[in-house]
Amino acid sequence: MAAVLVMIGKVYLALGGLSALVFLGWGVDRVEPNARGSWIFRPLLVPGMLLLWPLVLWRWRALERGRLDPCARHLPPRGGQDAAGLLMALLIPVIVFGALVLRQDGPAERPAVLLEAPQ
Repeated sequence: MAAVLVMIGKVYLALGGLSALVFLGWGVDRVEPNARGSWIFRPLLVPGMLLLWPLVLWRWRALERGRLDPCARHLPPRGGQDAAGLLMALLIPVIVFGALVLRQDGPAERPAVLLEAPQ
């Protein structure tokens, strides 16, 4: 099972690398006019592109087809931010409390064990 997950991860990252090569070489100039001629910052985008390539390709396609307003492309998607903030405010304390309750015994709760070299 682990080998299958590793293979899926390798394929995902390979597709991300291919997408980064195509997008950063040709597509970023078409999506962002201010990026024309600026080649120094593009290698900095590669790690994010490896992980977020489906989202980047979807945005690229939407901007190319004119479905997104080019003037509003830098505005954050405000629709779900309030709900996401409330959800995180509720879930983070629950996760921290659950981690503290379910944690393993620390060194103070266990008796000392004498370690010996194997014979």
